[in-house]
Amino acid sequence: MNCRLGCGACCIAPSITSPIPGMPHGKPAGVRCIQLNDDNLCQIFGQAERPELCARFAATEDVCGNTNEEALWLITSLEAATQS
Repeated sequence: MNCRLGCGACCIAPSITSPIPGMPHGKPAGVRCIQLNDDNLCQIFGQAERPELCARFAATEDVCGNTNEEALWLITSLEAATQS
């Protein structure tokens, strides 16, 4: 599956504990990454500063669903399940 440009769910729903430019302590779940622009595109995509977790993320139907809204719901649910 290819990533849906402009979705941004993977940059909002999960917590990221590694540093992100502008967010030196990472980001909590549900908080929009500071590197996500107004079009929901990563401003540091492909750059060395991008967290390894982000670089390793691969869009799959079971995680991203069929719509941006479903992706946000699925990733939020997965994040909550891993925090229990």
